[in-house]
Amino acid sequence: MLIVCAVVFVALIGVILFLNRARGQTTNAAPTASTSMTTQSSNDQTSNKPSADDLKKKLTPEQYRVTQQCGTEPPFRNEYWNNHKPGIYVDVVSGEPLFTSLDKFDSGSGWPSFTKPIENGHVSEKSDRAFGMERTEVRGGKSDSHLGHVFDDGPADKGGLRYCINSASLRFIPVEKLKEEGYERFLPLFEKKK
Repeated sequence: MLIVCAVVFVALIGVILFLNRARGQTTNAAPTASTSMTTQSSNDQTSNKPSADDLKKKLTPEQYRVTQQCGTEPPFRNEYWNNHKPGIYVDVVSGEPLFTSLDKFDSGSGWPSFTKPIENGHVSEKSDRAFGMERTEVRGGKSDSHLGHVFDDGPADKGGLRYCINSASLRFIPVEKLKEEGYERFLPLFEKKK
């Protein structure tokens, strides 16, 4: 009887630890604080990151959940997983250019996948050990918003990386609107492909 009680006690402790960890992963979790961000129109100047209330006004509930609470949107049911138009993808919070359609590929995962960022330093990577897995999280370089994860199962001829990114963390700007939206410096990337 004592052994059965000990097993039940250990199982209960395990369940409590699991639930406490899961509670930290829910959509009600507080967003991680960041002290600076850069806007699209002032890429060289830092300013204070908007408050959670301001971000909730600017972003949809799904964008807020993904970018500020490290959420993940459903595969194959997100805006850009099957987008094949030429253009760039920018951080939905800061407007920082992150990826280009020239580096996008169909990974079969149901999320937009890219072989590399548009430029070095536009994303940061950090270890993510949530849910009992070891992964590398990808965050916006300026906004420090959660974007997705990077894996080493991408196309071998393109460096072997797969940046698996949530559509909710991105805003797509088609080539024909790059100049209008202040991203004209990326036009030469697409002119080379013509």
